[in-house]
Amino acid sequence: MEKKYSVAIYPSQDVIDAVKTMKEYLKSKINWYNSCNSTAHITICEFTIDDSQINIFKQKLVKVCDTFIPLPIYLDHFSFYENSGAFFIAPNEASKNNLKPVMKKIQETLKSLKLKKSDDPHLSIGRKLTSENLKIASQLFTTIEIDFLCKEIVLRELDPVKKQFFVIDTFIFNGNAQPEFVQGSLF
Repeated sequence: MEKKYSVAIYPSQDVIDAVKTMKEYLKSKINWYNSCNSTAHITICEFTIDDSQINIFKQKLVKVCDTFIPLPIYLDHFSFYENSGAFFIAPNEASKNNLKPVMKKIQETLKSLKLKKSDDPHLSIGRKLTSENLKIASQLFTTIEIDFLCKEIVLRELDPVKKQFFVIDTFIFNGNAQPEFVQGSLF
């Protein structure tokens, strides 16, 4: 059976709780909106495959995450994408530069799948907001300073009834260096 999956970074529980409060506050001002009930996360990619294949990709994620070193992430400003109506919390430049190679390596690990990729790390507050609601969000939320240690990624599966992703597995960053293959010479 085909299922939709998402690979994402979950921040610390403190950050998840803070973002939930922001989402609830925005919802109290503009009513229901896309992603108002989703857990705070940074999307790496999404894909749809037959669930009988998922274990193959779980093994690939275990292997790649084993090589990553945990990284501190600092989120220090709000921003938005006008074209998609996304309002989000963005990482500072150093955090963005540290997250991008991790995201790219995970996407490369899953490249045999048809991926919907995210190339710009961000933590969404709302998606598909009207320009009016983007303006309201920008007025409600002006300053932010939160951080967390990115030490794992999660694999999530879409619940087709609730239309929400739920975590089915976690992959820890162990900081184990991958042995480099060196071509030997006979002479």
